[in-house]
Amino acid sequence: MSPQQVPFRLVLPSDLKMLPLARHFVETIGQFFTCDACAIESLQLAMHEALQNIIRHAHCQRGGAVLEIHILPRQDGLELHLLDDGEPFDVDNVPYFDPGEMRFGGRGVYLIRRLVDELASEPRQPHGNILKLVKHFRSGQSRHPA
Repeated sequence: MSPQQVPFRLVLPSDLKMLPLARHFVETIGQFFTCDACAIESLQLAMHEALQNIIRHAHCQRGGAVLEIHILPRQDGLELHLLDDGEPFDVDNVPYFDPGEMRFGGRGVYLIRRLVDELASEPRQPHGNILKLVKHFRSGQSRHPA
């Protein structure tokens, strides 16, 4: 899907101070599509964690780097694409840690996996990554704005 076809798109500087704006963006779109509050909050938290990882690790807190958030409505939920210009990253290569294991850090992808229904990554051309997060609506929930 080209950027012109993305129904909702937000471009931000890669800065931790922008996270509240990103969360508000997801909340607003979720409410527009009548997602229940729990689904919206799960998606916000997963996106927040993913964006922190992108800012800290992919962009190495580089000033001038840019993030893009695309939200695509689906028949069964919402799909977020987080676009960065960092080094190649494959979320499938992140190990599945035991949540009871004592360790510092490394829980972000575990948390994201628990909060969304689908998680995938793919390379972005000419460089960077696209992280895809999908949250399905609960059965019987409205999929269209009121």
